[in-house]
Order: sequence, then structure tokens, then C-alpha cells
Amino acid sequence: MNSLEDKIALITGGGSGIGRAIVEEIAINGASVFIHYNTSRGPAKELADKIRENGGKAYTLGADLTREEEIKTLMGKIAKDPGKLDILVNNAGTFHERTPLEDMTIDFFREVSTLNLESMLLVIREAVPLMKNIGEASIVNLSSEAGRMGGNAGSLAYSTVKGAILTMTRGLARELAPYSIRVNAVAPGMILGTKIHATRTSDKLKKEVISKIPLERAGTCEDVARAVAFLASEYNGFITGATLDINGGIYMI
Repeated sequence: MNSLEDKIALITGGGSGIGRAIVEEIAINGASVFIHYNTSRGPAKELADKIRENGGKAYTLGADLTREEEIKTLMGKIAKDPGKLDILVNNAGTFHERTPLEDMTIDFFREVSTLNLESMLLVIREAVPLMKNIGEASIVNLSSEAGRMGGNAGSLAYSTVKGAILTMTRGLARELAPYSIRVNAVAPGMILGTKIHATRTSDKLKKEVISKIPLERAGTCEDVARAVAFLASEYNGFITGATLDINGGIYMI
């Protein structure tokens, strides 16, 4: 497609899983990619090396996105060079752990919110000045099927926060439209190859979920990456405030 040729993209949590697949997809379509990492420094740098070996442009940036000052430092580096940002993909976040309502503390809920929602909001706030008045820019937020359907038992905090991301996406789409910044979201379902399902989802639950998917398979990280690249690309310039569900048909709207 080469629809992202000469664009500058930042992908948070880009060192592994869905984030890694998004980085690869956006890079192969011509964009220069900034790969953010927190704990995955090695994989992020290995991915950047791979992209450069194949003729692309890739850079790594480390930051703890739960710390406002580190987000500002990260964006300051992009502001210095190249000085603009065409694409922001907010992929960083984690499921954490399953906790039923009766065992949930407010500190636990706040931790889940900080990791998945507040950090995203702060990244967007600091990125917007780099995205204004450059002709067109795109923000893609990673939500979840849990934000649509409420999630499975024990995932109340996570599903609530992921649902809030969908509302935030719509609000930002309206607020940033005058600057030609489009804001959309994707809501992946059962995506194998991710840390969440590798560590937090039992084989029994995986089989139960897959048995209910109309397409009769789980998704892949590449399934999500292609959708994100579509939303980031210029050819969908009239789409904003939308959520693209990537779940094999288990949830339809």
C-alpha cells in the first residue's frame, strides 16, 4: 500500500505481542517507527534492528507510562527530532489479574486504571501538540472485547477501564477533529500470542471461548495489526470516533 510512506509513528508497548505486530505492519507500509518499551528493552531493540536491516527506519524509547514526567521526556525527544507525529498507537497496558468484586480494593481498581486508562490519556495529551496542524494525523487506541461485553468473571476492573477507553475515543474524536486529528479504537477479542492469554487465561477457558466464535478460531496479533494500520492510514480519512471489533464475530454491533 505504501499509504504510510514518510509518516512518523509512535507505538506504545511495541516490543512484544500485539504491539510488535503493529510496529512491523506500520513499518512495512513505509512509516518511520518509534517503538516504546518499559520492561521489554531487549525485544524492542531487536525489533528496531530488524526493521533497519530491511531498509526501514526504527528507534526505541524507554519510559514508564504511569509516570507523567517520563511521558513528557519521551515526547520531548520526538519533539526535538523529528518534531512532529503523524500516528500514535496506544497499545501499552495489561490485564493484571482476575479479582472478583468482593475481593476488590479501591487501590487495585486505581492501579488497573492507571496502567490502562490514565497513562493513555497522558500520552495523548502530550502527543497532540506534535500532531496539530500537520495536515492530518491519526490516533488509534487499543481497547478490548471486554470493554464491549463486560469480560469474564474476575475482570470487572479491566473491562470497566477498557469500556472507558471507547468513550474517551469518541470524546477525543470530537475535540480533536478541528485539528484534523482522527481518533479511533480497536477492540480485540481472543488474540493468541499475547502475554495476557499466555499467563492469565487457562486452556479450558480458551477452548470455551473459541468454541463460541463464528469463525471457529482465535485471532492473531497480525489480525489486530492490519486493522490498526488501516485506521492509521490516510485512505480512511473520513473515519473518526469509531471502534473496529476484531473478534471473529463473537460480538457484533
